[in-house]
Amino acid sequence: MTLNAHFRARAEIDLAALRSNVRALRARAPGSAVMAVVKSDAYGHGMVPCARAALDAGATWLGTATPEEALALRAAGVGGRVMCWLWTPGGPWREGIEAGLDMSVSGLWALREVTAAAKEAGRPARIQLKADTGLGRNGCQPADWAGLVAEARAAEEAGTVKVTGLWSHFACADEPGHPSIALQLAAFKDLVAYAEKEGIEPEVRHIANSPATLTLPETHFDLVRPGIAVYGVSPSPELGTPASFGLRPVMTLKASVALVKQVPAGHGVSYGHHYVTPDETTLGLVPVGYADGIPRHASGRGPVLVGGAWRRVAGRVAMDQFVVDLGPDGGAVAEGSEAVLFGAGDRGEPTAQDWAEAADTIAYEIVTRIGTRVPRVHLNDLHDLHDGDERPDDDDPDDH
Repeated sequence: MTLNAHFRARAEIDLAALRSNVRALRARAPGSAVMAVVKSDAYGHGMVPCARAALDAGATWLGTATPEEALALRAAGVGGRVMCWLWTPGGPWREGIEAGLDMSVSGLWALREVTAAAKEAGRPARIQLKADTGLGRNGCQPADWAGLVAEARAAEEAGTVKVTGLWSHFACADEPGHPSIALQLAAFKDLVAYAEKEGIEPEVRHIANSPATLTLPETHFDLVRPGIAVYGVSPSPELGTPASFGLRPVMTLKASVALVKQVPAGHGVSYGHHYVTPDETTLGLVPVGYADGIPRHASGRGPVLVGGAWRRVAGRVAMDQFVVDLGPDGGAVAEGSEAVLFGAGDRGEPTAQDWAEAADTIAYEIVTRIGTRVPRVHLNDLHDLHDGDERPDDDDPDDH
């Protein structure tokens, strides 16, 4: 197969697969609402199209890290409830209030800034109080929880905020049986019970991320917050494969072979000559590199499907390109042939997990790091169809 000549490389994003994944996650937590996390440009998949597809499939909340991401969703006309949690002093609190965001508060400084913004806006802010139950990142320490709850309750009585949620985040939900899971869950229940005793009446209580959504039903509460699982990537190989959870990877990364050439035995390949051809062979140039998000740590190991066979990166990954050894006959590969770096894996191609193992990292990083000069091509986008167009069948594998 050859790619459209316009494309040096592209990331194909199958929104039918994403919708199917959201439905599968909803089935895992039938008594809970679903927040599809679309932070970091939807883990590299394209935030706005993915957000819309998630809502189409029944997610009722969207989650972002930064307020700028959340405001970008609103600017694009995306509806649903939108929550954002990574605030810094001086952030766009008033803009968030006016956009109807749910904004996380982890400390008194944030509560005071958001209440001041609510007074300026002339309307109450929707906030969610985050507890640090053991992850040790953002969130209010248990020792400080009473003070935060008291001030939030006073702000509610003053009409400047409405506490819509109480939440936390697991440290080790992707490690089956880790003792911190039970400890964090117990701490969360205690902190929620205290806040409710003090008069907080949240709409939602939530702690379940992707691994907890998939494997820990006792953590589901009113809302689950799947992130990487929405995109069909398993949060941990120890938990299971995407297929074992009824998920399908959404991103397929392709490039067009830029050059095919014969070289003699003993020919050095790429910087440092860490690969030297053992025999006369054919080299293929794949025009993506670490500037596109291809991990340099996968030099010599990253897998690519070219000409119907798996190849490995030969030598170092450079900024804009890498090389594969196609063997003596070149495997019928020519300029313009398709090189598939990763995809769903059911058509013989490597997966993001294969690249993660080659680069000693996690699959989250592989999909999220794909750079902006690789265009995202969104397939099966219901919002791009004109009236009368045939809509793709999400249950038909040919539409994937």
